[in-house]
Amino acid sequence: MDGRFNTIAGWVLGAGIVFLGANLVVHELFGSERPEKMGFPINGVEEENHAGEAERPIAFYLQTADAARGERAFGACAGCHTVNQGGANGNGPNLWGVMGSNVAHRADFNYSDSLRNKGGRWDWDTMSQWLLLPADFAPGTRMTYGGMASPQQRADVLLYLNTRVGGTLTVPPPPAAEPAAGNATAGNEAGANASAGNASAGNAAAPAANAAAPAAAPAPAGH
Repeated sequence: MDGRFNTIAGWVLGAGIVFLGANLVVHELFGSERPEKMGFPINGVEEENHAGEAERPIAFYLQTADAARGERAFGACAGCHTVNQGGANGNGPNLWGVMGSNVAHRADFNYSDSLRNKGGRWDWDTMSQWLLLPADFAPGTRMTYGGMASPQQRADVLLYLNTRVGGTLTVPPPPAAEPAAGNATAGNEAGANASAGNASAGNAAAPAANAAAPAAAPAPAGH
């Protein structure tokens, strides 16, 4: 009886050892660590700005804009807008020559009052604001487009509209870099210290000069 029990116990122990070894082998072969960035990229969809990252002026993104990318991104708008010269209006106006023209530039399109009364013209900044979110740019507009969050993608579309769809604007130069706060502070402190040093030196020199000056000769006695 004891021999049979020992045999069964040995088989159970051996099976456990085999199972544990197999588990370790499988883990080494197929195991993986958690990736630093979850998910996978989708073609045609650009990443959002990092949370809290301030958006720069559109002129900054125009320096690296690409009209071919803009044309592809504009494909989402082609269902409502035509872009060929002399093209018909759709749900939205034909966009030939829109860049540089007045807002509500087509006399043959029935714009909403919010756009008709907006005023101004479609320059780089106004068109970027419009694409960012039409409902914010012109409250009450009939355009229900949800907006284009990526500033680089907006710059691509703007360049496409300007260079290939009859635009008249000139690409602006890059915006001037803002001075670092630390450098400005250091400069101010250095200037203040230099002024204080000059003032101290002047104050110290004055007594010395007074001490070195000879006493004035007595006035001659009157005759």
